[in-house]
Amino acid sequence: MRAAVLHEIGQDKLEVLDDVEAVGFGPGRVRIRVRATGLCHSDLSAMGGVLPQPAPFVPGHEGAGEVLEVGEGVTRVKPGDRVVVCWLPACGACPACKRGQTELCLAGFMNAGTPNFRRPGGDVFGFAGTGTFAEEVVVDAGCAVPIPDDVPFDIAALIGCGVTTGLGAALNTADVEAGSSIAVIGCGGVGISAIQGARLKGAAEIVAVDPVASRREAALSFGATKAVSPDELPDAKQLVTGGEGFDYVFEVVGRSATARTAYDNTRRGGTLVVVGAGALDDFLQLNMFELFFDEKRILPSMYGGGDVLRSYERTIALWRAGRIDLSSLITHRVALTEINEALDQMRTGAALRTCIEI
Repeated sequence: MRAAVLHEIGQDKLEVLDDVEAVGFGPGRVRIRVRATGLCHSDLSAMGGVLPQPAPFVPGHEGAGEVLEVGEGVTRVKPGDRVVVCWLPACGACPACKRGQTELCLAGFMNAGTPNFRRPGGDVFGFAGTGTFAEEVVVDAGCAVPIPDDVPFDIAALIGCGVTTGLGAALNTADVEAGSSIAVIGCGGVGISAIQGARLKGAAEIVAVDPVASRREAALSFGATKAVSPDELPDAKQLVTGGEGFDYVFEVVGRSATARTAYDNTRRGGTLVVVGAGALDDFLQLNMFELFFDEKRILPSMYGGGDVLRSYERTIALWRAGRIDLSSLITHRVALTEINEALDQMRTGAALRTCIEI
């Protein structure tokens, strides 16, 4: 089968090969024919070594498709079912799951150390234990989440990561208060989803911050009340909050520099929500006095900060009701053979989300 492979960490191009085999099928496992997958910035981060991932590997973790085969003991799905790929399944038995913090379950991360694919030259891993830039993938049964037949594969793929992460940051982690002021730094697919979540919660002012003009324009159509470049943020802070700072600031880039900017633009007693996934060696510096004196809450948001399966259901319900716009998030579509075009679209900021149709 075909799959897009990164041979070594640090390479900026993927090679689409037709000699890749999905492996690992057996009891408790599901084989999926991938139909659509989104390109998330985390894929680029893994390719560049920002996020730890063994190589060679097949990127992709935001996917949807149909079940081809189920292993012994699998009862939740059957061949022919439409599913979204969940890269962070909950085991239901660990301390985090028992506390109700299923997004902190480590079972899914354990999958990342087991090869998902094989080539004549040896084993190939799947990013985040999945690897959806492939025609087929074999995953644990918990990674195959059934979806209703009326949810298109491209929409389902977005729900698998970016939309769930952004919406959840506003709805679950921040629990945005109606009438509040918001700034979102980084307005790709995840940032736009956070904007939609803040709008749903009744935020009065939502300022989108991004260096790319097309993304700023898009943010306005998704619910932002103002869109500015990073250089214009101080003026927006003065205009919207009288210089006090925003009630909530969402950092959706994953860099200490933007996290520091987000902290500085959060009002005293306000909330900084860290959504972007950053590097192990990139440190955010805060002094102990400001931590004490400003009493700002710093809330990391892992995969939307809530029960993933419930979040999927909620997102589908909101989409069906027309309360959120998911189709407009997909600004570009490519075939798997054009995957490197999608990478360029992400790097330049031209795309909110590129859908790879497989």
